[in-house]
Amino acid sequence: MSRSLANSAPASRRAALLLAALTGIVAASPAVAATGDPTSEHDQCVAEAETNPQAALARAKQWSNSGGGFDADHCVAMALYDMKQYAEAARAFEKLARSMTNEGLTDQARIFDQAGQAWLVAEQPRSAKSAFDAALRLTPNDPDLLIDRAEALAAAKEYWSAIDDLNRASDIAPKKAEIYVYRAAAYRALDALPLARQDIDYNLKLAPNNPVGLLERGNIRRLQGDVAGARGDWLSVAKLAPGSPSAAAAEGNLARLGKVREQQFPRKAKDGPS
Repeated sequence: MSRSLANSAPASRRAALLLAALTGIVAASPAVAATGDPTSEHDQCVAEAETNPQAALARAKQWSNSGGGFDADHCVAMALYDMKQYAEAARAFEKLARSMTNEGLTDQARIFDQAGQAWLVAEQPRSAKSAFDAALRLTPNDPDLLIDRAEALAAAKEYWSAIDDLNRASDIAPKKAEIYVYRAAAYRALDALPLARQDIDYNLKLAPNNPVGLLERGNIRRLQGDVAGARGDWLSVAKLAPGSPSAAAAEGNLARLGKVREQQFPRKAKDGPS
């Protein structure tokens, strides 16, 4: 088994899941680190899952049947995910995690974490929370796992519980910028806009030009009545991260803002022939 599976999930993946929880954008694939050996059977299989998941699934199942062990079974789960069979993938990750009785707690927790990620995209936040609970029982002071569970709680609209997890994460890793954009989004959902604005300003102090942070500040500014400021933030997101989930959300917000303005100030028909 790859020791690198103990690495934290990247911020870009969590950002996508946050958007899924709060704006309905589909999340990215569960984070899986490479072993550092691109010739390894596991890494080749996972790479194939991204481009041809059906072939990777067949390959991984055959490999598993011939004694491929953890690496083969993990690739099965990744291929199922990339086939958009999210719930089945989540169950495969959970089964794999429960079988890891001889592995380190951190490695086992990461597979439960991947199960939770898959459950989130399957739109089953309660199951996601259960998977993240299992991960946190193994590594209770992991701020990344606390953030992930907060995503599940936010998706279930349990915003105060999400904030509790984010508070714990901030106690453990106070300079981890992403904590504050997630907590700002939760406060926004609760209409606690001053607290949301305080968190998002701190996020952008720690990580200037962060597209997810700018997206969220635009959301908060719009609710506070600062339409020009919101527009500026969303335009910055579209410029900084074209093609990203954050840009898609920002462009959607800009389009809705334009429609509202058109309704408020309809164009007057020109007099006479044009």
